[in-house]
Amino acid sequence: MSDEHVSETQIPATGVVLAATPLGNIADASPRLVEALERADFVAAEDTRRTRALAAALGVEITGKVVSNFDHNEEHRSRELLDAARTGTVLVVTDAGMPIVSDPGHSIVAAAHDAGIPVTCIPGPSAVTTALALSGLNVGHFIFDGFVPRKSGARRAWLQSLVDERRAVCCFESPHRIAQLLADAADVLGPDRRAAVCRELTKTYEEVKRGSLAELAEWAADGVRGEITLVIEGGEPEQPEPEDLVERVLALVDTGERMKDAAKQVAKAHGVKVGDLYDAALDARN
Repeated sequence: MSDEHVSETQIPATGVVLAATPLGNIADASPRLVEALERADFVAAEDTRRTRALAAALGVEITGKVVSNFDHNEEHRSRELLDAARTGTVLVVTDAGMPIVSDPGHSIVAAAHDAGIPVTCIPGPSAVTTALALSGLNVGHFIFDGFVPRKSGARRAWLQSLVDERRAVCCFESPHRIAQLLADAADVLGPDRRAAVCRELTKTYEEVKRGSLAELAEWAADGVRGEITLVIEGGEPEQPEPEDLVERVLALVDTGERMKDAAKQVAKAHGVKVGDLYDAALDARN
């Protein structure tokens, strides 16, 4: 192996390193992840047993200290990890996918940045980007909302916030609650809005079920297994009636615009016919 190649993969001597781990297919582990597991002075793991099992499957011997770093202790743990990152390398991993993306890691990364300690990332598997790519939906613009609220009222309120959302939304949901989520989504967002249920990504029984929310709710009613990432396509903007835009035209007229020019400007912005809007504005003015 050439020196140039080694310099490209070698982990830093000090600082915090975030690393993505396989979602399910062990072959997705990158050479940089393997090297980091071997060489890091500290390994901060969401579940130490799963991280040791991953290392064993990769044929890696972890020589650094392995400590737990999960939702309920990461804020307390960050001070210890920060001290370690000043003189050595702290590797942060979660059970699957990229740290911080609905997983632990934020506390140590934020603290490291505040303290001027280097932070870098070993990219790799992510359920979010994998599901978006597989969905076959219009996901050129998207938002990620993490785990869906568990309680019915909060879940429906969250869905209501997506009624006018033009971007696709990606989220995580439990197999025990996906049927109810899809039923609620069909009710709140409309039965025809398209979505994709992506389950067991990269694993043996990977499946992408794509269709309208109504179709997916019916499919899920019999039960769904596995880890699930849901992608819901953004909504289509409703075209307003000319009467709804009259006030905007008249407001421009009040600033000195000619009626015809104001109608043309507003009509173009909202996709309505100029003549219809002009006539509506004249009727309102008269």
